[in-house]
Amino acid sequence: MKEKGLVPNLGPTLFRMKRLFLLFSFLFLFHVGLHAQLACQPMVGHVGLRDARIWIQAEDAAKAQIEFWITDAPQSAEVCRSEVQILKPARAKTATFDLGGLEPGTPYSFRILINGQEVTKGIDFSALRFETQPLWQHRTDPPEFTIALGSCSFINETAYDRPGKPYGGGYGIFNTIADSKPDLMLWLGDNVYFREVDWASKSGMHHRYSHMRKLPELQKLIGACPHVAIWDDHDYGPNDADGSWIHKDWAAEAFRNFWPNPSQGLPDANGKGITSGFSFMDVEVFLLDNRTFRVNPDNLTRTPQMIGNVQLDWLISALKFSQAPFKLIAVGGQVVSDFAEYENMAKFEEERSELLRRIDEEEIQGIVFLTGDRHSSELSQLTLPGGRTVLDFTCSALTSGAYDHSAEPNHNRIEGTSVGIRNYGTLGFSGPLDNRIMTIRTMDAEGNLLWEREFAASDL
Repeated sequence: MKEKGLVPNLGPTLFRMKRLFLLFSFLFLFHVGLHAQLACQPMVGHVGLRDARIWIQAEDAAKAQIEFWITDAPQSAEVCRSEVQILKPARAKTATFDLGGLEPGTPYSFRILINGQEVTKGIDFSALRFETQPLWQHRTDPPEFTIALGSCSFINETAYDRPGKPYGGGYGIFNTIADSKPDLMLWLGDNVYFREVDWASKSGMHHRYSHMRKLPELQKLIGACPHVAIWDDHDYGPNDADGSWIHKDWAAEAFRNFWPNPSQGLPDANGKGITSGFSFMDVEVFLLDNRTFRVNPDNLTRTPQMIGNVQLDWLISALKFSQAPFKLIAVGGQVVSDFAEYENMAKFEEERSELLRRIDEEEIQGIVFLTGDRHSSELSQLTLPGGRTVLDFTCSALTSGAYDHSAEPNHNRIEGTSVGIRNYGTLGFSGPLDNRIMTIRTMDAEGNLLWEREFAASDL
């Protein structure tokens, strides 16, 4: 009979329970490891001289790690490992790995470990590679390279699409872009299209991204080159959504979970939004956020703005500091077009005037805006009062509906550059350090050249 007030000795029982728990945990992880699968092809994100970002998504919750090595190193060379990350359902079982301590201008290969087991099926293993940027400064002329770009990627999903004719199609354009072997792919917004069923929850936003990433026609492009992105209204919230969107933090979280950009958010804006920037070879790329700080023109008691004062001040300072011959500014809506309709910056007249005035007064050269949104492509050009020229390459649409906007009264459009079918663009950079040339091209979904224009850095 147990005496009152005495505590039984549970030590042996707890010990046995702990052993059983560890045994079952091991068996579970071993089982999952044997059947480890990725949901889609891994994506290389921003790649610098000494670092690279790798994004993955798995089918199941698990622990993940990346092993990487110099591609041409002897077999006896050391294999490096990333830190282990937990692939959680709350993050759609995604992770972005930061690989550091790399050598410039060096090809690397990598493999994915899920619960300690190497992933052995379901992806293109020949694409598990990247090359760090070369250290060309003060040594050689800049390398030649190509950036591919596009916007508006609608992927049909019948259960959640609006009734009627499917809005998306022509997914083969992704294979066409991959076959062109770009050095970087820049996604210019509306990269996914949240539906009504998506934007009211984090899980809905994650579903939309996951649905696109699994598209078979996209796998080759995902593995073909590094990728960076901005957003526009359809991968932010409802159509034409502005900074009042109550779930913009969910949208930013989903964007962060699926795009391995170099960074997201300005310190001066308390990290809000997705603004970022980076150097690629000898150009600088500025990734703007045209949604988080937006006040739409139909507001009667607030001053309309597309990018906001904090972001505009940062942009002007960063442009002024930059020594790059071409400064590429990616933003969702058109800037140089003077057609004040839809979501063009011409509808934000005061902010547009300030942006262009400050570029002019700061004597900033080499400005090229890269924009999407319009479901058509065109090249616009504007000469500022100080004599400098700014360009705006609008590139849209990839797989959504496309429209002919050639009749619109954009007085800054360069004749012969309006395209009203599905298309993508490229920026090619070549020439010696003191005479860099940028060639802008627009291609149809099969890769046929529609038009091209060439600009020297001295032209801008």
